Formats: sequence, structure tokens, C-alpha cells
Amino acid sequence: MNDRLLGLYHRLPAAVQSLAAGIYGLRLRWWRYGPETDRLVEQALERETWTAERWQDWQQERAARVLTRAATRVPYYRAQWEERRRRGDRASWEALDNWPLLDREAVRANPRAFLADDCDPRRMFGEHTSGTTAKPLELWWSRDTVRQWYALFEARFRCWHGVSRRDRWANIGGQLVTPVEQRRPPFWVWNPALRQLYLSSYHLAPDLIPHYLEAIRRCGVRYLFGYTSSLYALAQGALRLRRRDWRLQVVITNAESLYPYQREAIARAFGCPVRETWGMAEIVAAAGECQHGRLHLWPEVGNVEERDGELICTGLLNQDMPLVRYRLGDRGTLAAPQDRCACGRGLPLLESLEGRADDVLYTADGRQVGRLDPVFKSLLPIIEAQIIQETLDRLRVRYVPAQGFEPGVERALAERLHSRLGPMQIVFEALPEIPRERNGKFRAVVCRLPAAQRAHAHRHTHSVLPA
Repeated sequence: MNDRLLGLYHRLPAAVQSLAAGIYGLRLRWWRYGPETDRLVEQALERETWTAERWQDWQQERAARVLTRAATRVPYYRAQWEERRRRGDRASWEALDNWPLLDREAVRANPRAFLADDCDPRRMFGEHTSGTTAKPLELWWSRDTVRQWYALFEARFRCWHGVSRRDRWANIGGQLVTPVEQRRPPFWVWNPALRQLYLSSYHLAPDLIPHYLEAIRRCGVRYLFGYTSSLYALAQGALRLRRRDWRLQVVITNAESLYPYQREAIARAFGCPVRETWGMAEIVAAAGECQHGRLHLWPEVGNVEERDGELICTGLLNQDMPLVRYRLGDRGTLAAPQDRCACGRGLPLLESLEGRADDVLYTADGRQVGRLDPVFKSLLPIIEAQIIQETLDRLRVRYVPAQGFEPGVERALAERLHSRLGPMQIVFEALPEIPRERNGKFRAVVCRLPAAQRAHAHRHTHSVLPA
């Protein structure tokens, strides 16, 4: 949603906002689910019994089709292979090892070049995402790809844990569903088409969390899904209030690493298992945690290589915008091919997953805010950006400007940050390159507050207007 539409939405009464969410939800439901969904879910569950050898054969066959289509029908790759042929290079595009690594910057710079010739983006589902490096991307999927993806989501994010898309659920994510300066509920919107209570991740102050918990109870939510840091903040509130008046089946985390202390607190607060997931908007890989605590890769989505701890992924599901040997920036370790999980599934395993752990920012009124990547999602002329919290009331935004950058971009960024964090001094710093850490990783959000100041901010509360 662009800034103008978002401003209009925020001025609507809560009941009309829910109506708008429901209309948008109907569109999403049409894209995600159809008469074939239940069959696709059953087939996904059946494939979990396959052996490692059968999965290897399946991936090799699918990869051969994807690589041939990429080399012959996708402009970016076709130009590469034509240039190699002119230089006398006779390497086969059917061998994955013959393909160079692909950085996100190449996709960001010219996303249409990664779309196959026979695809019309006007007839596809478009998505803007910045990931955790604040580099905006444009992505497109066919309806068939979208439905296959959500069938896998249904099978391995939901069915594994005894819930389904027909259950009521709560999702806490990066959409700005209500203005950040709002100090009375609702801090959420109900989407009846998806049976979804969408919770704001920008209002998690200790004095406001009780309203969230009451909404979860009142709506009869069966499971929670969302940002790890936000779910942890809710869990801390529930433990502080000693509330146990809900019956949740599972809490599923995404978008951020799940640390043991977070898992323990969330499980204790909500009285149910906590399961970690791994995925990305580019849908080049995915993994879900089973009841035995192991992360299983989804081979249908992509092929995953490990190079010095970095996970390199080739998408197999989206053949219309194939990303070959794509560098996510995530780090992890693949389990040995012969390693088997006690759950009995034949899906390959991730031994460990580091991911990217962006810092949580703190506001003077006691809120903890994580995952600020939606600030950069509207394709601003910025190559990359980093947000640093220097004090409770001062942020530094370091950025690398792209072609077309003008002073108005800084004002737009400041407005978006203020809308999520409230009054803060924002200092902008343009750089030719944002320095990496010693391990080569890039941190999009950095909190430099001393531990004592963070604790003080978390204890701070505001009076709440009567609901």
C-alpha cells in the first residue's frame, strides 16, 4: 500500500478499516486458494515419505527445466549465456555449478530482466519487499505458483501442528494497520476472508499489550504467527500479567531468528509449542520445524547449497521469475544427507540456521519495535540503508543513494520512521558504502543503547485512555 492510500486508510473508522481489510482479504484468498488446494496439500504431505535419493532425482529433473528456461527465456540470464558463447565458453547451462552466484542487488537494479519472455506482470501477483537489508525488490508470481506455495504453507506450517487455514489465527507483522501515535485500541484489524486478526507490531508498549492479549482471547484465535521479536514482547506481557485465558495450539515464528530464551518465554506464556520457520518473499527456499525440533527443508521450493556457511539458493517453484544460485545473506549449516529425523519425514534437514538478527529499537514510551523493513518497501532510490539507534530519542539513518535520489527522499523516510516510532531526532548520513561487520554480515538495524537504558525504557509506561 502506498503512502497516500495508507493515510486514507488510517482516517477511516475502525469498522470501515475492517471492511477494507476484508475486501483485500478476498483478493488474497482468490490468489492463494482454489479448488485444487486440498489436493495439492495431500500431495505435499505424501511426498514427505520420499527417500533422499528420490528427492535428489526429483530436484535434478526440476532444476534442468528451470535452468533451461532461465538460459533461453529470461533476458538477464540469456544475455549472460550468449556472451559466454561468444567468448567460446562451451559450459552447459544444465549443470548448476556452471552458473555464477547472483546477488540481490542485480535483481533490485533490473527486476523485469528476471521475468520470462512469455510472462505479463500485469496478470501476475506482484510483491514489493526489501528483506532485511532495506534493498527494495519487485517480484512476480503466477497464480499457479502462488497456489502451490500456499499449499506447501498449509501442509507444513499448519497441518504439521494441528491447525488449518479454516481456523482463526493472529498474524503480527510489519503492516502499519493503525497510526503509531494512536494510544487506544484497536491496534489490529480483522480480516474475515482469511480468518485473520492482523496485529500491529508498532504498538507493543507494556501498557498496551493487555489490549492485544484481550483481542486474541476475544477473537478465539487458535494459533499465532509472526515476527519473533513481537511474539516475544507479547509473551513478556502475558507472563507479567499472569494471563492464561486462551487455548492456543501453536505459535509459529517467522522473519527473525528464534533464540532459546524467546522460545522458552513464548511457550510458557501461551502454553503451547513454539515452532520456527524459514522463508523469504523470493521463495527460493523454505523450511519448517517439526514436533521433534528439527528444521526440514522444502525441496519443492528450491535447491540449497552451503558455501563457507552461506546458504545459496536456486528457486524451483517460481519458474517464471527464476533466481539461480541466489545469495540471500543468510547463514546456516546443512545436515548430512543420511541424517534422519525422529519424526520419520524424508525431507532434508537444516542442522543450524543463523539468519539475520536485526536489533530491536526502543522508544521513550516503552515500546519495542523490530523489523523496520516496510519503511523501505516502496522502491525508493536507495541502494541500501542502515538504521542506528544512538539514544532513546535519536536515530541515525545511513544510506547509499541510487540514481534519482533527491532531498525529498529523506523527508519521506523521516515521516515513515516517525509514523512507526513517534517523535525522534533523525540524522541522515549518505555514504558510498555501508561498512560490514567483521564476519561480512550486514545489519539493517543496530541498537546502541546500553543494557540499563533498554531495561529502563521497557519498564516505562504511559497512561491509557479508557477504551
